[in-house]
Amino acid sequence: MTTGPTALAQLRHELRTPLNHIIGYSELLLEEAGESGGKELEPGLHQIHEDARQLLGLINNLLAPSGRDAEAVDLASVRSELLPPLERIIAGGEALKRQVALFGAAHLLPDLERILSAAGTLRALIGQQPAEAAAVRPGTAAGEGARDAAVERGAILVVDDNEGNREMLARRLTRQGYRVEVAAGGRQALKTLETTAVDLVLLDVMMPEMDGYEVLQCLKADARLRDIPVLMISALDEIASVVRCIELGAEDYLSKPFDPVLLRARIGACLEKKRLHDQEVRYRQELAELNKTLEQRVEQQVGQLERLGRLKRFFSPQLAELIVAGGTDDPLKTHRREVTVVFLDLRGFTAFAETAEPEEVMGVLREYHAEMGKLILEHEGTLERFTGDGMMIFFNDPVPVSNPAERAIRMAVAMRDRVSELSVAWRKRGYDLAFGIGITRGMPPSAPSVSRGAGTTVPSAPSLTWPRASAGRPRAVRSSYRRGWQVPSRAWWKPRKWARSPSRDCSSPSRRSTCSA
Repeated sequence: MTTGPTALAQLRHELRTPLNHIIGYSELLLEEAGESGGKELEPGLHQIHEDARQLLGLINNLLAPSGRDAEAVDLASVRSELLPPLERIIAGGEALKRQVALFGAAHLLPDLERILSAAGTLRALIGQQPAEAAAVRPGTAAGEGARDAAVERGAILVVDDNEGNREMLARRLTRQGYRVEVAAGGRQALKTLETTAVDLVLLDVMMPEMDGYEVLQCLKADARLRDIPVLMISALDEIASVVRCIELGAEDYLSKPFDPVLLRARIGACLEKKRLHDQEVRYRQELAELNKTLEQRVEQQVGQLERLGRLKRFFSPQLAELIVAGGTDDPLKTHRREVTVVFLDLRGFTAFAETAEPEEVMGVLREYHAEMGKLILEHEGTLERFTGDGMMIFFNDPVPVSNPAERAIRMAVAMRDRVSELSVAWRKRGYDLAFGIGITRGMPPSAPSVSRGAGTTVPSAPSLTWPRASAGRPRAVRSSYRRGWQVPSRAWWKPRKWARSPSRDCSSPSRRSTCSA
């Protein structure tokens, strides 16, 4: 009897499925026998494995889709060539069942039963017509084999409608250290993937209800699942099926019965590709998080710079930076601290401002404020206020500094020298301006100033320093010698005594303060 090409391909598929069980379980038994002391059973297992391989070769040779005309295949002749090795497999399996009890290897008996069950199914398929064989869905005896403990190397989902295929693959993969999930069909596989994360899917092609092609299409259409590699495993060996699976997005295709070494290599390649893909995704996520964090930090820094720029309009740069960084107390909070206060002004400025043009007045103030501001920042003082030519500078409040008195004196001397340079140009333009500085030190209470938002001393520091800045000769640096305060020995400036002149009466207490500095 002969058959058509479609029925012939289906017959090959149905014959290879139980043959795959025989080869696979015999290989598992050989591994377990070597590990558990069943060396006496190995010759018989090797014989079954060799007969199964011979049977596979005959099926591939007699029924393979070669250039031979399918109508020329004589099924009766095929049966006569396939039955002898199959009968040897059945006889060898029965002999091994009897030996198992003798050698105390009862744990191998379930797999021997599976081999004999697959051989019986194969014998039934060989004895049937092709159409009848296509309707048979071979299975295996129920029962779960013991799984060896191993270090998990990845998660694999095995999808096959044949229980024997699922069980055999699951056992083999578990022994290799993989965590294995199984699904009896396409819909169950999709439900499993919704709740369970896996690294690889081993997918059968020929399944009822929803075949492997449909499952593959659903996986690649889902954005959450499309990156999971899929390895197709099927007894269907037509090149058209292989091409279709690859076009739909499968990573690879293996025909049943598969070579264990080749299966291990293909699985390893797919998992390595998945690992590299997951690593790339993780790096991209980390890079996105870093970029987001960087953007937030840049935004924060820009905000701080904007705040700092606004604060510098009212506070010294040191205080503004501390406020922005949160490194100082509330400057509006009332507190007591010993401070050194410097007040300076330009002698003759009032008369100059009344007679000069506004542009001339603003030009002088611009030069004067710019140069004095540089020196204030250089000596870490805080400009408390400025009104026209008058300026008040605090040392040690609201920003604490070391040696506030020394800093004040050094700044005063530097200011005096700098204004002397400016005065040369001013005199050339006819401006009669001189410079005066007053310095005092003490511990007045500090209270908030509503007008400027900064701290101001109570009683007002100008009442202590302004008379000293305005009195005395131009360029004189006048200071108050209060109890407990001495001018630092390292200071560049030292108090000078004004020479007593006959025209100046320094014996009067009311004029004594103007005779010395």
